[in-house]
Order: sequence, then structure tokens, then C-alpha cells
Amino acid sequence: MKEFDYNTGERFADVQLLRYRLNGFEELSLQQKKYIYYLSEATLWGRDITFDQFGRYNLEIRRILEAIVSKNPSPSTLHLMTYLKRVWFSSGIYHHYGSEKFVPEFTADELRQWMRGAGLGELSEELERVIFDPTYLPKRVNKADGEDLVQTSACNFYQGVTQQEVEAYELRFPLNSTLVKREGRIEEDVWRVGGRYGETIAHIVYWLRKAQEVCENDQQRKVISLLIEYYETGNPRTFDEYSIEWVRELDGQVDFINGFIEVYGDPLGLKGSWEGLVEYKDVEATKRTQAISRNAQWFEDHSPVDPRFRKPQVKGVTANAICAAMLGGDEYPSTAIGINLPNADWIRAEHGSKSITITNITEAYNRASRGNGFLEEFVIDEPTLARIRKYGDACDDLHTDLHECLGHGSGRLLPGTDPDALKAYGNVIEEARADLFGLYYMADAKLVELGLLPDGEAYKSQYYTYMMNGLMTQLTRIKPGHQIEEAHMRNRALIAHWCFAQGDCIQMVHRDGKTFVEITDYEALRGLIARLLAEIQRIKSEGDYAAACRLVERYAVKVDDDLHAEVLHRYERLNLAPYKGFINPVLRPVLDAAGNITDITVDYTESYVDQMLRYSKEYSIYGTR
Repeated sequence: MKEFDYNTGERFADVQLLRYRLNGFEELSLQQKKYIYYLSEATLWGRDITFDQFGRYNLEIRRILEAIVSKNPSPSTLHLMTYLKRVWFSSGIYHHYGSEKFVPEFTADELRQWMRGAGLGELSEELERVIFDPTYLPKRVNKADGEDLVQTSACNFYQGVTQQEVEAYELRFPLNSTLVKREGRIEEDVWRVGGRYGETIAHIVYWLRKAQEVCENDQQRKVISLLIEYYETGNPRTFDEYSIEWVRELDGQVDFINGFIEVYGDPLGLKGSWEGLVEYKDVEATKRTQAISRNAQWFEDHSPVDPRFRKPQVKGVTANAICAAMLGGDEYPSTAIGINLPNADWIRAEHGSKSITITNITEAYNRASRGNGFLEEFVIDEPTLARIRKYGDACDDLHTDLHECLGHGSGRLLPGTDPDALKAYGNVIEEARADLFGLYYMADAKLVELGLLPDGEAYKSQYYTYMMNGLMTQLTRIKPGHQIEEAHMRNRALIAHWCFAQGDCIQMVHRDGKTFVEITDYEALRGLIARLLAEIQRIKSEGDYAAACRLVERYAVKVDDDLHAEVLHRYERLNLAPYKGFINPVLRPVLDAAGNITDITVDYTESYVDQMLRYSKEYSIYGTR
């Protein structure tokens, strides 16, 4: 049998594309396969929403570029093709991670010529400025302290309003509306059937109804009914009901995420980007996550945070390892490796949450990165490197489990604390809290006792790679002269730089003209992690905005220019792409003579360009603005 090839060989700009395998899919029942197929169709239909949310000109630009390359595939459009691949990957003209606008390597005159050749008319002055002027709408999400974050962000959640006006406005649909000023009056355009994105959402609802016909159980049917009602009304209370019932659905092997979920794409952390994920349980790997969730109360009780901020009773912590079957919206082509939902703190406290770690995505990352020379270049010495080789993959998976399964679900807000009190810093603080929780317990003997780690040395692998990443190697994702913007990168920088500043257990040493991270006392480092976790939890529990601002701005934003230049130079010599993304498999129904589905097959051969052009043709309603 031919070995599965995770690496597609497709690479452009700073991106490498991979494939993920649907392990065990063929062993599912026909009903489960059909359920996955219908949910996947609902997932793929949300793509245009994400494009439009990430910038009001994105869909128009994508339509123009696709029309050109479809009618003129000549070598002269090579730079245009690269630009279009980046637009597809980032769901728009802004970098998917750094959120800065990427400027094409062709000119406006060339674009005009291509447009005329494709019969597309003339390039408007506004669109020319949007595409080619790096100073006009330069960032999708701006989080610079002291600026109007709404007016300086190009995301499409707000139109014609200021940050002050948004914060003073009483939102009736906080997660799922666009705030627009019309003739001096602020209004909410609600994302629902019959409202904004209505035609696209109607297609999502159609496929959700098809999925409802082949659910595994009645609770899944109830969950989908509530999601459809939410899409039809936009009512946030219905979304809460849906989220609660979704948490309660535990018996099925197939599950999904579909909706306006994460708020990282909004500089104010209010509006949810559309995302979709279809999944089924990885039965063997789930044994690991369930061992963690069964002991959730023990972990909460032994946390180093102030007892006032702990949950006296941990409710409904459900953790599964899953295989992704289809990625969509904000989860495609670049996706998370772990997710914990719902995001509402009150639902977590009263009803619990679900956590997943995506094993086939992690598998693809690990297989594709073997032997690429990265660790050999940046790890300080052979003993440390040997430890990482021995324990690294297992520790990475376990830290993701702890982060998602327990970290996000741990702790509580004090009565009266506003869940949005930390404002623009809320996402960073929350990610740091979950990472610190995982790091603290990585070194606990409890994990060896539960059989999750082989011995008391394994955690050192995770501590080293985490600190190396936060202090140095994640700088490969930052352009020269830029600061750290993305919430997860700020989180890692905050933890690593704070720990480095507190004592001598972490050193930056120089050997043969290169800088390396050295950890001299792992036990002392765990003590620092405990201290920072306690403070981060206090900040969240009390809603201490001023303290969050001080921590983030001091430790998580600034970049050492000399170290940055060195890291970029060393990384460039490895000829690696700092970002990875995925081509989805194609799920194909097999029909009998009567048109009934008799099987669903999986095709891994579709190319990136073919997939993106097909998605734009089959799952797109232009003009969703």
C-alpha cells in the first residue's frame, strides 16, 4: 500500500500546503458518512462570509482575479497567480496571521490590461488604492495601544463608526451583526436568513436540514434545530440555547462546529468570524483526553491560583481527540490543532464545555516537518535535542489537550466582573491563561501517575521548545520592523519574556555567532509559571484591565531588532515556510441507479488551485456585502 503523502509540494510566499488523512473514515457506517457529507456541505458554504468579514473589498477582488486566471492562464500572470493564492489562503488581502496587507508584485497597469482582456471593464480608483497602496487600510486587525482600533482596522464588522461609538452602543446582537452608520444613525445589520449574508446562510441551513435527516441521535437533531433557528432569527439567546444543548450531546461519534464563533478577527473582541469544522472521534487518542477530563476537579483544586478564583465544582468538562473531516471559513486553509467551546464564561461555569484536539491535523504537521533541520539549527545542544526527539510529539499533543480540555475551562470570574472587561487584551490573557495551566501541569507527577507521560523528565522537552518559541523562533513569522500583533503569538511572548525577566533559570547564550535559549533550572521555571498563572487568573477573574495592559504591552509586543534579524537569517538558510495550511479532501457520494447514496468516498488528489476555483464556483453567492 502506498504511503500517504502529507506534503503536497505546493508552496508560495510564506506558505506550505499539506494534506490531512481521514483515518478510519472507511470504518464508519453509511449513516455516519452521510451525516459527515451533509455537514461538510454546510461547512463549505460559509466561505464567502469569512471573506467578506475580513475586508469589505475581498469578494470583489477575488472575483476579478479568478476571472482573469480562468480566461488567461499564461505565464505573464504568474505574479497575479501568487497573489491570488495568498488571497485564497488568507480569505482576503490581509495576512492570515499578521493581518497586514500584502501588496502584489504586479502593477495597477498590468491588472487593468488583464481585466480588459477578460472583459471585466475598468479598475476603479478605490479598488486600485485598496490593492496597491500599502498605507491605505493597511491592517485587517489593529491592536496598537492608544489608537482608534475600529477606524484603523480594515475588517468589515464596522462601517463608518468609531471605537468610542461602538463601545457606547448597546448591541442587541453582539456576536453576529455589522454595526453601520447610515445618515448619522447607527444600526445593526444582523447576520441571518433574510438579513446580511442571508442567501449564503440559507444554503448552510439547507444542508443542515439534510444532515438532520441522518443524525446519530435525537440530541443531535435538537442541536441542529436550534442552530437553524439561530440562523433564521439571529437571536443571541437562541445561540446560547444551541451552545448548551451542543455541550450536552456526548453520545454521537460525529460532531461539528458551524457559526460565528471566535472574536480574534475583531479588534474589540466582540464579533464572531464564521467558521466550520466537521469531525469524528479518534477512539484510541480519546482515551488520553478522557483521562484528563475525568480528573478535571483534581486539577482545578490543585491549581496554584488563589482559591477565590477556582471553580468549587467543575461541570461538564468533555474532551475528545478527533479527526477533522472538513475545514471551512476561519478554520481553512489554516486551522487550529485544538478547540474549546463555547466561549461564554457563564455557559462554561453552569453547563461545561467541549474540548477537542485534532489528531489528524497534528499528524500531518509532524510528518511533514521531520528532518527539516529546524530543531538542529535552534536547539542549544545534543542532549536537549535528544530529549525533544524522544518526547516532543507526545508532549506537544498533551499540552494542547491540557490547554483546551482544562485550561480554557478552569477558573471563574468573581461576581459582578464584566466578561469583556479586558477589552482588546482579553484574547491574549485568555490564551496565556490556558497555556500556563497546561505548562504548569506538564511537570506534575499526576501526569505520570495517569500514564499520560512516561516519566518525570518528559515535561522538560515542552518547557524548552515553548520558551525557545516565545523568545526566539516565532519571530520567523514577523516582518522586519514589525511588532507582535497576533493574540497567540503575544501570549507565547508574554509568558516566555516574563519568565526570562524574573530570574536566572532561563539564559540567552551566544555560541559561534548564534543565540540560543538555555534553561538552567527547570523546577525554578515551573515556579515562575505558577506565579504568572496565579496573576493572569487574578487579572481575568477581577477584570483588571490596567494590569492586563501593563503585562501585554511590556512583555508581549516589542521585538528585539538584532535578535529578529539573526533569527530570520538562520531560518532563511533552512528554506522553510513559516506557515502551513491544508487542502481539504473531496467527499464524493456514490449513487445507485435510483439516485440513493450507497457510500461516500474520499479523494485526496485535488490541487489547491482546482479546489479554490471549484469552491468559488460551487459555494459562492457574490455580492454578500
